Amino acid sequence: MPLQRTHPLIRRWFEEKFCEPTETQRRGWPAIQSGRDTLIAAPTGSGKTLTAFLMAIDRLLRLALDGRLQERTYVVYVSPLRALSNDIQRNLQGPLAEILTLARTTAPDCLEIRAMVRTGDTPARERQQMLRRPPHILVTAPESLYLLLTGKRSREMLGLTETVIVDEIHAVARDKRGSHLALSLERLQALCAGRPTRIGLSATQKPLEELAQFLVGAAPAPNVVDIGHMRDLDLAVEVPQLPLQTVCMHEHWAEIYERLVQLIDEHRSTLIFVNTRKLAERVTHQLSQRLGEDKVLSHHGSLSHRSRQRTEQRLKDGTLRAVVATASLELGIDIGHIDLVCQMGTPRSIATFLQRVGRAGHSLGCVPKGRLFALSRDDLMECAALVRAVREGRLDRIDIPRAPLDILAQQIVAAVACEDWDEETLYEMCRRAYPYRHLSRSDFEEVLHLVSEGIAPDRGRWGAYLQRDRVQRRLHARKGARLTAITCGGAIPEIADYRVVTDDENRTVVGTLDEDFAVESNAGDIFLLGNTSWRVKHIRGGEVVVQDAHGAPPTIPFWRGEAPGRTYELSTEVARLREEVGSEDAEGGSIERLIENCRLSRHGAQQLIQYVDVQMAATAMVPTQKKILYERFFDESGGMQLVVHAPFGTRINRAWGLAMRKRFCRSFDFELQASADDNGIVLSLGAQHSFPLEQMFKLVPSKLARDTLVQAFLAVPFFTTRWRWNVTRALQLRRAQKGKRVPPHLQRMRADDLLSAVFPAQTACQENVTGDIEVPDHPIIRQTMEDCLNEAADLEGLVQVLEDIESAKIELVALDTREPSPFAHELLNANPYSFLDDAPLEERRARAVTMRRTLSIEAMRDLGRLDPAAIEQVRADAWPWVRDADELHDVLLSVGVLPVGEGESWTPYFTELRATGRVTTIEIPRGQQFWLATERAPLAGAVWPEGRCKPDVSVPPGVKQDWTRQEAIAFLVRGRMECIGPTTAGRLARDLALAESDIEIALITLENQGSVLRGRFTGDAGEEWCDRRLLARIHRLTLDGLRRQIAPVPVEQFLRFLSRHQHLHPQSKAHDRAGLLAIIEQLEGFEAPAGHWEKFLLPARVDSYDSGWLDSLTFFGQVAWGRLRPPATFAEAKVSNGKPMKALTRSTPITLMLHDHIGWLLLPE
Repeated sequence: MPLQRTHPLIRRWFEEKFCEPTETQRRGWPAIQSGRDTLIAAPTGSGKTLTAFLMAIDRLLRLALDGRLQERTYVVYVSPLRALSNDIQRNLQGPLAEILTLARTTAPDCLEIRAMVRTGDTPARERQQMLRRPPHILVTAPESLYLLLTGKRSREMLGLTETVIVDEIHAVARDKRGSHLALSLERLQALCAGRPTRIGLSATQKPLEELAQFLVGAAPAPNVVDIGHMRDLDLAVEVPQLPLQTVCMHEHWAEIYERLVQLIDEHRSTLIFVNTRKLAERVTHQLSQRLGEDKVLSHHGSLSHRSRQRTEQRLKDGTLRAVVATASLELGIDIGHIDLVCQMGTPRSIATFLQRVGRAGHSLGCVPKGRLFALSRDDLMECAALVRAVREGRLDRIDIPRAPLDILAQQIVAAVACEDWDEETLYEMCRRAYPYRHLSRSDFEEVLHLVSEGIAPDRGRWGAYLQRDRVQRRLHARKGARLTAITCGGAIPEIADYRVVTDDENRTVVGTLDEDFAVESNAGDIFLLGNTSWRVKHIRGGEVVVQDAHGAPPTIPFWRGEAPGRTYELSTEVARLREEVGSEDAEGGSIERLIENCRLSRHGAQQLIQYVDVQMAATAMVPTQKKILYERFFDESGGMQLVVHAPFGTRINRAWGLAMRKRFCRSFDFELQASADDNGIVLSLGAQHSFPLEQMFKLVPSKLARDTLVQAFLAVPFFTTRWRWNVTRALQLRRAQKGKRVPPHLQRMRADDLLSAVFPAQTACQENVTGDIEVPDHPIIRQTMEDCLNEAADLEGLVQVLEDIESAKIELVALDTREPSPFAHELLNANPYSFLDDAPLEERRARAVTMRRTLSIEAMRDLGRLDPAAIEQVRADAWPWVRDADELHDVLLSVGVLPVGEGESWTPYFTELRATGRVTTIEIPRGQQFWLATERAPLAGAVWPEGRCKPDVSVPPGVKQDWTRQEAIAFLVRGRMECIGPTTAGRLARDLALAESDIEIALITLENQGSVLRGRFTGDAGEEWCDRRLLARIHRLTLDGLRRQIAPVPVEQFLRFLSRHQHLHPQSKAHDRAGLLAIIEQLEGFEAPAGHWEKFLLPARVDSYDSGWLDSLTFFGQVAWGRLRPPATFAEAKVSNGKPMKALTRSTPITLMLHDHIGWLLLPE
């Protein structure tokens, strides 16, 4: 029995409360009772929290029964969410009260075990009460633990802590909150007389060993209780019946809302997860209109604590049918029994999806039920890959930050603010925290210099919070250090949100709004927040004052931020599914296999296969992580778009896109618009950019990736944003001052001033900058760049991809297409958070691309092929059309020279021009003759020095120009190509009587100028060249021709078709009883009043209709009639004037159907 070593009262309480321990408890309790640090990794709903608490409660109960329970804190419980802390504290009260009741039956004087919560939401009165009488069990959050360790009085109650429980440790380990918490745990250990035992609770993660070491730091490895993450799950991907497109259209959302209503009606309580706060408000609003405002509420971080708590309690009480939430309800908050979890769109992470689905069936023995709604074509692919990855037991890998120096600076100030420290002792304490295990002495010294001397010499001692005794190597706090550490501490980045408060006397906080949305709002505007319409009264001082708009039609607010990128592990699964579906034998992409492995409906599997098949037809390949496609095509502005199909996830693609953009800028002296998302990169090329597409393959060498990316990040907002976050976390920029929060715009200005002081080259006039910007060796600048390279981007992942390309492990394919392939559509419709430059949405060149809304293999087949008819038409249109001598002279000025044989029809005009001395003929030794304008005689002389003009002409001094031979040949080639369309270097050499090598040099020169493009345009063997503008016209004509093939018919023609199709036209009417049977089969499912069938519908379609025919068909069982579905308001249809209907009337809607078809007609929708 796992509880054999616990107090009998604990065993009794547990046996009365539960049937038996879970596997987590059976294996976890002995590990905890051993006294060693312990990490318990198990799925949601397996009893982890009780596993950790019960042993601590057992220890406290023994002390209480012996009368030795002191007024101090024994157990500190840390959770990453304030809501989770509040929830744990509420759920502790019940067991503690029940155990106390049992204890007092035998020991009436048994002391009470008290638990209290301390988070940012805790009222001041309770905080003071806690200081006067510390709880035995303290429930808190990482940031609040930091504040308690820093506060003068609060430190005292933590000094004898025996046990620390860190819940959902995986949720903080992956970012700087985890580094902050790791240092707080070491500070707590340094404060306590003995080292507190650490117990970590986590969902199973990879690698679990690293997470275990994160928990204990430099201490010996803990006990690891790994229950495993594989669990029975009821999963399915929901796909609208209307084919998915690049974005989720209103029609799709209408289907999704109806399906959600259906699922909500089928379950007691439903939790709907979305990826953004805006979508949470939108979905809540739509569902409220369908289910009632009191049945659905939203839950996200921009709602007030009071609002979120009310929603949690109502869901737990069963008075809410559904809650629409972001990650705010992702972790293990007790919200009662949830029957179903729905996820709108993929959450971009395997771990996140497992965590969210685990909220359903949270009790032991229940099977979590989740439905994943696909919102677009790419989303469908990712949803299918995600479900398969979960069913196969795949996991995301956790990457723990490496020694963030901004967090270190903050914690050093906080530690020294409480007591003086020896430098060496402080250094060793910091190194005991796992993220700082490799902290170098030089980095530590630089951080000490920062917090003792200030951020920059010319700023004086601004930001200096410590006094450093370099003789004794001791650290002392300066005045104000503790106050700044308390009011400005924490690891969560500062966001520019405005508080929303009511205009009544209580000034109730409703929530927060994004700064941009708040600033753009005016008095009288109405917006939605927390499923309530609010009217703006006024905006001032970082607050939006509102009043209830009583349900008036609202707008949906937005919140800006960086979207989380898809994890590398999930990206690998997406690429693997693409490859399997697109394989030639289609074994991995069969409908049955997709239905079984990915939990798709047949309709969804068919859509997925069609998506891949159309891409295959368009480009003869499916982009994966082993095969990358570079696709280029013209847009409507005459520019070109380059799409790199690379499904590596946003972080790698963002790094690659920024590096490409920087290298392109330096090669072509042009700033590109660019974007990157999970599936690829888009570069918007200008009209002057012409180059062989294969040249892009080596644009970013792996050896230059880091240096290039460093320079790229300096030119985009990622760097300045993270700089502001880091100087704030390092306490060099204060979040609050004089008891008030510093407004967002002032924080940005002060951050810019600090950047100018530390890194003047970054804010200097860029016109004076030549070459690379030298990055100063400053700890916060260095940390900011590391955050850009390894948090916003994935430098290591990018370098690995580039090395695989260089070693031919990854195949690259280049393709010029007439229009974007299907996989490019969503890349071109990238959201603003995908942009790699500062051009706004309305100015994006990618918006100039026309895309198909539907998928068709025939329309997309061989996208690289151009219509021969379009090529011939452009050639005909491009050839000069001469109507008089002046136009011929203008043509000769444009093309330079014209072979005599090509202008025989213009001989009269030439004779006229030669008589006036405006043109002449040049004859070269090879015997070929060319016409040329007199002004172009110097050009011809430069090309053919041995040629002779007949007659000889005198060039007017004002137009005479000196030409080099290379410039002159390039001019002739340009003029020639503007007239003839796609051609080869060999043909140009023959036409112009020049060496092919001379022509190739000229073509490359023109290509670099953006005038011509190379490729295979006519399908003939060999490389061809074409004038850029002519090629753009060929692409447009090719697309126009394809569009004309599916042009809509006139309304009149459509109506004529309908009349014949419905047998209403005199020449298409049916005859006799057999014809009537065919008409009934065509009208199956259509409901009309009973009296209309034989009065209007059937006689209009059957010539000489006889009602006896219908009687005969019915009598012999061939035809049946009735209603396929009950009316929408069934209760109203069943009762007429308060009495049940006794018979059908002539107005009752019915349908006719073949008796053999009743089975499938009655199938549920």
